Amino acid sequence: MAPKIRIFDRHWHLPESKPIRIAIGVLLVAGGLVGFLPVVGFWMIPLGLLVLSIDLPIVRRWRRQLTVWWHRRNEEKGEDRDKDQTTAESSPRNDKR
Repeated sequence: MAPKIRIFDRHWHLPESKPIRIAIGVLLVAGGLVGFLPVVGFWMIPLGLLVLSIDLPIVRRWRRQLTVWWHRRNEEKGEDRDKDQTTAESSPRNDKR
């Protein structure tokens, strides 16, 4: 089965050949490095790293660390919002002056 990448609930099939996937990933990253030129853009760097993470363990490790960091960060922000809402609800409002 060909590997797939998923971004925002969309799936894209990649070639079954490992060298072709690596070449696509390297070309995307290289194209992103010259993102100031027309047609190519800096969006190509993360996409190329995502494609490379399928076959290269070090890139996969970086992607996984980023994913874990991102989810922990969002959980902490969610807890902070819950604390703020709880304190706002429990503190009396003094609107009459």
